[in-house]
Amino acid sequence: MAGLDRTTPIPTEIKLLQKSQLMEISFADGATFRLPYEFLRVHSPSAEVRGHGPGQEVLQTGKRNVAITGIDAVGNYAVKPIFSDGHDSGIYSWDLLYQLGVDQDRLWSEYLARLEASGGSRDVDSSTRPPASGESCGSSGGGCGHRH
Repeated sequence: MAGLDRTTPIPTEIKLLQKSQLMEISFADGATFRLPYEFLRVHSPSAEVRGHGPGQEVLQTGKRNVAITGIDAVGNYAVKPIFSDGHDSGIYSWDLLYQLGVDQDRLWSEYLARLEASGGSRDVDSSTRPPASGESCGSSGGGCGHRH
């Protein structure tokens, strides 16, 4: 995010379409984008998703049914969606939202390719999935925190 300047696209309307799970955002230049909640979640600008530098990105899995439960304004330059999976640290600037709209098809194809290459799933969150039978859950012998 470079900040607001006279070339920054400014939204004229932002709607959350809950039935279709889309954020519809219209800009002053006439562009309108319909961004799926899942797309916004997996492309969050937060450090939790992008990391703190190149190569530290964390592939998001299991986000097919994520919803946006609320949205907060951040000054007059961005919004911060609150997702149903608890993620609420991504600040989506106007220029980022515009770029996500312009590049949506390419970014989505790249995401699906990374997901497939990793064996990940849009339906199963592998970061919180319990280990399958026979997988280890740590070296302490205490299991995965389950009580028997």
